Amino acid sequence: MAGVARCCVGVNHSFETLAGELRMTIEEQVQLAKNAALGLAAATTEAKNSALERVARSIDENREEIQSANELDIEDAEKANLTPALIKRLKLDRQKIDEMIEGVRSVISLADPVGNVLSATELDESLTLYKVSTPIGLIGVIFESRPDALVQIGTLGIKSGNAVVLKGGSEAKRSNRILFNLIKDAIEEDAIFKDTIQLVETREDVRELLKLDSHIDLMIPRGSNALVKYVQENTKIPVLGHSDGLCHVYIDKDIDLDMAVDIAFDSKCQYAAVCNAMESLLVHADVADEFLPRVKARYDAESVELRGGDRVRAVIGCDLASDEDWITEYNDLILSIRIVDSVEDAIDHINRYGSHHTDAIVTSDEKTAERFMEGVDSSSVMWNCSTRFSDGFRYGLGSEVGISTGKIHSRGPVGLEGLTIYKYKLIGTGQIVADYADGTRQFTHRQVA
Repeated sequence: MAGVARCCVGVNHSFETLAGELRMTIEEQVQLAKNAALGLAAATTEAKNSALERVARSIDENREEIQSANELDIEDAEKANLTPALIKRLKLDRQKIDEMIEGVRSVISLADPVGNVLSATELDESLTLYKVSTPIGLIGVIFESRPDALVQIGTLGIKSGNAVVLKGGSEAKRSNRILFNLIKDAIEEDAIFKDTIQLVETREDVRELLKLDSHIDLMIPRGSNALVKYVQENTKIPVLGHSDGLCHVYIDKDIDLDMAVDIAFDSKCQYAAVCNAMESLLVHADVADEFLPRVKARYDAESVELRGGDRVRAVIGCDLASDEDWITEYNDLILSIRIVDSVEDAIDHINRYGSHHTDAIVTSDEKTAERFMEGVDSSSVMWNCSTRFSDGFRYGLGSEVGISTGKIHSRGPVGLEGLTIYKYKLIGTGQIVADYADGTRQFTHRQVA
């Protein structure tokens, strides 16, 4: 969201459905999804997996149409002078479409998260309390730039039994629309999925969505810091999300040099335009003279712009880093570098400047690694591997609706499990509280599962 003010206009906006059959308010759309969520919660695993298989086939069979729509979005983005990083996130090439299909099928392969008995407690003989996983209900998701996120979110919603209302970025309007229509048409071959996925298309609709706290159970903003803060500050709906992806890699004094260079390179350059790409590199002073020239050669080959403090600039050529660099998510081939004197200094830097997203250490010393992984307050901490692994698909979650850096309900990449809550089911044989109040009967409170 390039400007929060753009979200602050347009109440009671009327939306024409993509099929052109009805005109309805945003609230009416959301109400349809709210009602549909009740039926979806009871859908069988077989029905959900069949719907998802239809989605995967539909995307595969309509590749040309998807790419044609996406090319028009790309053209408009280039005319609007969007950054290369944003255009890269927007683009749906053959590989991304393959990944979308693979993501859908990976969700099919996952266990159904709904209806699982999380615990069972015997309160007394023939009086048993079950804690059972259930869908959250209706989830609103606002996302930017990446149209493939629509497929990830939609399919996770289906498998987890949640209805979803989606608001994508205007820069991906055509791409979002065709993907939405393909999903909607595919799943609604089974009546239980009717109205369970909704798409709204204008920025003005965001304010209306945020007012519907009596309808929407959870809001997930997936995008810029401005978007997340705007949502958090303008709704009573519970919000799950992260702001900046200020990820770090710390290169310790005890390292395999080749490994350290590979991890530092991959964390920045494998895909720089995403939230789990490294933005700041921290290097122990004892290895700076050896490590920095080696990694700089790799970065130079990819035209990475390096910014460092005076200690870094004494070792390699780079621009001078400002205080602002340590709190900037570049989403681009730009990297800030700092030399530190200990793992404690690295931990202090990360906890001060980081965004609690993903941070990694490269070291051959197990105790140092443990100190780092315990001390860094982030949703994912890593030892001897790239920050780019912080992803729902790579974590085996199928895909993700986003990454949560908060500490309530769900943290890190949010997949199927993060889209469920639970209810208690108590099954008895005529027990009444009066018998326990007067001491006639006693609770056993025995765990049975």
